[in-house]
Amino acid sequence: MHHPAPDTALRHKTRPSWLRAAAVALAIAPAAARAEDPAPAAAAQPAQAAAPQALETHVGLIYRPQPAPSSYDAEAAPEDEGLAGAKMGIADNNTTGRFTKQTYVLDEVALTDDKPDAVAAAKELIGKGVRYLVLALPADAVLAVADAVKDTGAVVLNAGAPDDRLRGAECRANVFHILPSRAMLTDALAQYLTVMRWRKLFLIVGPTDADKAYADAMRNSARKFALKITAEKPWTFGPLAKARGDTPTRAEAMVFTRGLDYDMAIVADEEGDWGDYVPYRTVDPRPVGGTQALTPTTWSPVLETWGAAQAQNRFRRLASRLMRPLDYQVWAAVRTVGEAVTAKKTNDPAVIAPYLVEPGFTLPAYKGVPLSFRPWDHQLRQAIIVVQPKALVSVAPEQGFLHQRTPLDTLGVDLPETTCKFK
Repeated sequence: MHHPAPDTALRHKTRPSWLRAAAVALAIAPAAARAEDPAPAAAAQPAQAAAPQALETHVGLIYRPQPAPSSYDAEAAPEDEGLAGAKMGIADNNTTGRFTKQTYVLDEVALTDDKPDAVAAAKELIGKGVRYLVLALPADAVLAVADAVKDTGAVVLNAGAPDDRLRGAECRANVFHILPSRAMLTDALAQYLTVMRWRKLFLIVGPTDADKAYADAMRNSARKFALKITAEKPWTFGPLAKARGDTPTRAEAMVFTRGLDYDMAIVADEEGDWGDYVPYRTVDPRPVGGTQALTPTTWSPVLETWGAAQAQNRFRRLASRLMRPLDYQVWAAVRTVGEAVTAKKTNDPAVIAPYLVEPGFTLPAYKGVPLSFRPWDHQLRQAIIVVQPKALVSVAPEQGFLHQRTPLDTLGVDLPETTCKFK
């Protein structure tokens, strides 16, 4: 065992008391000085990250409420169609925002006969500082708004216009398309028909421009997937699906399908005026699909997988009704903003818009796979469900349809075929 030298031990024992007190005072003084002077303490401690600043993001919605039907219509669009989806999207964004110090606010504008101008509504929202505009409007209104706000840096999210021209020759750099294009919808149906080997089609085309656009998309899909349109006729019997009682016209419509060789009738009736009349009334027993009967769509109350049942229930609690496709599309638009702002920690559209087309951005949206935007036309890639009124029938892309990037790009216009040159 080590023992201190005798003289050292003696010195410790014989040190004067005043010397010991002075030593103690010298030891305490620096500590006291450090306690009183905060600057050296701050320098001595490692810098701590600043607490995140609260971030508030306003999302604008411009929509046109559907008028109430003059008589009973079980399929009439609810007055808050689209708006209810936006409210659920804002609620979902704010659920995440509680953990990231982000809040989201919805600024909605309903277009009416007294306030019909979508461009004026958009400028009003821009004037309030809103930089994200969700549009549940027709194609021409989407283009008008996009051009009017082009110089403001605002991001326009198209939730209501399926027109392929918005993704093609008339595409805009500040517009991102949430809902599927008509080409994506008809490609989904064509893939299912290919799997089922129902290759011969009878195309029935309604009188409106939208009906004709849907028919054009179906013709392109038939060529793309080697289906054959063996017969095509215009619908000339009026809105029989909404008519009451039997008429001679009904009998004529039944004869309309006689003598044709086809596996499936495809109806192009986006207004829903007559398409529901065709099933079970064809002369020969044949299935019917297209805009009615067997339908490719972005959303349906029959979808329950991939967490969709929970979304359906949340929406029902919020809106006291079932979720419709437009509700889902507006919800997805609002959630797109929320996902991007959360990831980038800023709501600056100059940062968010480029990020939306980067590989790092994905949107979880109850479709079984993450969704992303195509850089060449700003279309949201997504699975398309094929449904009948009471059941899910299939999901496109179908198995076996492959693509070098993602099977989702087998639906709609691919990069080599695009005519989009952003303006």
